Amino acid sequence: GQKIFITWGEHDLTENIVHITLARTPDAPAGTRGISVFIVPKFSVNADGSIGERNDISCVGLEHKMGIHASPTCVMALGEHDGAVGYLIGDEQQGMRNIFTMMNFARLSVGVEGLAVGERSYQQALAFAHERRQSHAIGSSESPSPIIEHPDVRRMLLTMKSYVEAMRALCFVNAAAIDRGSAAADEATRRQFQEVADLFTPISKGWCTDVGIDVASLGIQVHGGMGFIEETGAAQHYRDVRIAAIYEGTNGIQAIDLVGRKLPMRDGGVVRDLFAKMRSFDDELASTDLDDLRAPLARAVDAAADAAEWLLRNRTNQADVLAGATPFFRMAGLVTSAWLLARCALIASQLRAGPTVDVDTRAWLDAKIATARFFVTQLLPGAAALLPAVTGGADQLDPRAFG
Repeated sequence: GQKIFITWGEHDLTENIVHITLARTPDAPAGTRGISVFIVPKFSVNADGSIGERNDISCVGLEHKMGIHASPTCVMALGEHDGAVGYLIGDEQQGMRNIFTMMNFARLSVGVEGLAVGERSYQQALAFAHERRQSHAIGSSESPSPIIEHPDVRRMLLTMKSYVEAMRALCFVNAAAIDRGSAAADEATRRQFQEVADLFTPISKGWCTDVGIDVASLGIQVHGGMGFIEETGAAQHYRDVRIAAIYEGTNGIQAIDLVGRKLPMRDGGVVRDLFAKMRSFDDELASTDLDDLRAPLARAVDAAADAAEWLLRNRTNQADVLAGATPFFRMAGLVTSAWLLARCALIASQLRAGPTVDVDTRAWLDAKIATARFFVTQLLPGAAALLPAVTGGADQLDPRAFG
């Protein structure tokens, strides 16, 4: 048969290609329960490790895509002649369970893709905003002024930068939980970090790619009309990052995974532990120069906790829970990232007070604090506004709207 959307399904960069392939054995039951996973190589491998004969797998087409043109997306044909040879990985009919081990790493990697393209888009937009001059900025001695001096352009750039730093913090904590769980000396510690990794992974994949798309779109906007011209390169970031919300499980699937599988872990204990940590952080901010972050953080955490409890109480009503899944995962991304950025800002504030901090380091720390403050005061308030969308139930998705 044929399989589509196979990334790097054919190339000449290596002497062999190993395809991880989901398929059924002849007597497998219907549905996902009957799926197994196989290694299907481009070439067989001889007993001495040398490359053998060509396997019956070939590329029969390349997709013409909106973006990521450096990555060939192939249509692969298997078994059209002598039959493709595959080697079972693990046990039969355990393919979905086995493949999700790889998928969880891939999903975090795609979240990092949203971060990476967003970062590059921000870098280009920032450089352009320093160079491009237009109109006279309020309070400026130059005319025309660099557009970074105009408030709305500065707002867009701060939105881009704060989202990028939020994505980076979220992905780093997610990756650290995976590593610390793998290196844990005892089962209780391993389980503790694995729970964090499981909870964070759909947020890292889904929220970071949604936000990466938003950042790339803002990058075009900062360029103005030139952003719509291909020669500037601003549009390529948008075209390349747009797929990240689709592959390795669409972001709608990530939201469903979050509310359907991850929230109920330990009967809601994992997410409640996370909110408890966020609330205890308020004491650390008290009597610091970041005291102004406490109220918006508290409001957002309370709203997210209320949303989570509503979803847990109503978990038996699948239609209502699924209707609120995407608003909740957007809320979870905002609140978790704001908490992480506030923690970064507190550390930066403490380091800044040190007697040996040089001028450049102090400026870098000031930037960290300013970026976190912008995120918490300007972007985080949108989290609480999502609560009615989470708890509104399936009735708000009225099919009569489509005529």
